[in-house]
Amino acid sequence: MKKVIFFMSIFLIVFSLVGCNQVGKTDNIKATIGESEKFSEKEINQAIDSVKIKFRGFKGCKLTDIWYDEKKSDKLTQDYMEYGGGKENHTKKENVIVFLSNFEVGSEGGDGSLEPNSIYTDWQWVVIRDNNTGKWEVNQWGY
Repeated sequence: MKKVIFFMSIFLIVFSLVGCNQVGKTDNIKATIGESEKFSEKEINQAIDSVKIKFRGFKGCKLTDIWYDEKKSDKLTQDYMEYGGGKENHTKKENVIVFLSNFEVGSEGGDGSLEPNSIYTDWQWVVIRDNNTGKWEVNQWGY
């Protein structure tokens, strides 16, 4: 009986470690926040936190860099408002922020839709909120 419990314990530990390895890694990210006239540093960091939460679903990947450049964000926000989800969900422009990021993909290729053993650069994250005090949520991502 003790052997069974011992082996079950070992199995659970190994299974837990393998399962943890599959979650998208968001530790040790280099976050760069440029000057902003639209958002406070706190708002930008809260929006970055929502990206980190979403990235955990990128199994076997590691987020390495994320940055906010207001000029680039404004251009990408305008595209989102005209051609993307902003047109459909009627989000106000002042409640949209776009980040760019780099991340590494492990040998498993994430969920199978990403190129295994590769690095993705300038990956966009469109993050929105309902109003200026609302919670940020990732709405779109990709190139």
